[in-house]
Amino acid sequence: MPSTVEQLSPSRVKLTVEIPFADLKPHLEKAYSEIAKQVTIPGFRKGKVPHLVIDQRFGRGMVIQEAIEHAWPSALEAAVTEANVVPLGQPEVEVTRLEDGDVVELTAEVDVRPEFTVPAFSTLSATVEPQRAVDEEVDERIAMLRQRFATTTEVDRPAAEGDQVTISLVGKRDGETLQDATADDVTYVIGTGGMIDGLDEAVTGLSAGDTAEFASTLVGGPLEGEPADITVTVGKVSEQKLPEVDDDFAQLISEFDTVEEMRADLTKAVEQMAASEQVSNGRDKVLEALVDATDFEVPERVLEAEVAARKEQITDQLQRAGLTLERYLEQAEEEEADTAEEFWAGIETSTERSLRAQLILDKVADDAEVGVEQSDLSELLLRKAAQNGTSPEQEAQHMMEHNHVAAWMQEIRRNKALGLIVAEATVTDTDGNVIDLAPAAPVTEAVEAE
Repeated sequence: MPSTVEQLSPSRVKLTVEIPFADLKPHLEKAYSEIAKQVTIPGFRKGKVPHLVIDQRFGRGMVIQEAIEHAWPSALEAAVTEANVVPLGQPEVEVTRLEDGDVVELTAEVDVRPEFTVPAFSTLSATVEPQRAVDEEVDERIAMLRQRFATTTEVDRPAAEGDQVTISLVGKRDGETLQDATADDVTYVIGTGGMIDGLDEAVTGLSAGDTAEFASTLVGGPLEGEPADITVTVGKVSEQKLPEVDDDFAQLISEFDTVEEMRADLTKAVEQMAASEQVSNGRDKVLEALVDATDFEVPERVLEAEVAARKEQITDQLQRAGLTLERYLEQAEEEEADTAEEFWAGIETSTERSLRAQLILDKVADDAEVGVEQSDLSELLLRKAAQNGTSPEQEAQHMMEHNHVAAWMQEIRRNKALGLIVAEATVTDTDGNVIDLAPAAPVTEAVEAE
């Protein structure tokens, strides 16, 4: 099928394709057959209506249109291959010439990946923080394990720091009870924080049955951030006894016989996590450097669609969390933006950089003829299962049910492409030590970091 390509812009082309009626004939036969099965005409069995009768009843133009709908995807695919372009998004297809019995001409405008040159990977460099010390984090993990295996005994005395109390909370404003600020039989360990400001001070010294009042700011729910008068009633006070960190404790919570072996294993696990975080950060930095060093025009329509989808996703997440954007910005620990306008402007910028990163990685994968093996897919399923607390079989079923195969294959190719890039880039920490980025990290994290 003859085709031509016209470059409308660096990131958009117009393809013109001619489909001879000889090539359209199988699709015409299929269209006649499908129409014959759907209509009932007196004197003819269903599915056996002659072509001429269908033309008379419904018009041959409708049949040709049906045939064109079946024929154009493969015709356009052939034209894309011949033009050597990479389409992005859905094409806008129009029938520009129709000569029954001779030829059909189609034009399709579509956004394509622009042509650009990727700099030599060896010219890329990045700097990351040194691998963090792990001793304090190991101590925190052991403290959490002691807390998990602590025993509690109900006591008849005032509550003190470290005690576990069962409490009921009632929030009021101007003397009226706030239904969204009440809770019964809540278990809380005094001194751990994480609930309502002022709670530790209020319950310290109270015995079972005692009540105290204090002013605070609500956390969570639709009234989050609102001031309220809180009444707390202690139902039960229990004393916690933490297990000693000895060999018996090591045998209780691990496969090891001694505290030294248990601590060494925890240290190794934390060190591996710290190293993985450093590698992931290094890969992110290399990708950022590559995006900064690669100049090309981002397809405008594709970018607009990506930004709209991202805004819709964020808006939906905020609504499900019962938050407005303004309230979210007030509570954000990191100062992302002061106003909604600044926030959305930041989303547009980050979305554009993410799209640039994807286009660059796709080009690198294409140029290097990166393939995807079954083992690559199996590894991805294992990683997603670990992240989501599921099984690889469940992830595979989810992939098939939601038609994620193509997207996940693309994720694998991008991850491999990033591996090729960082293998030649230079990454050092702020102390001047060269960092080995050989361990693979999911490319989605790097792309989202953009």
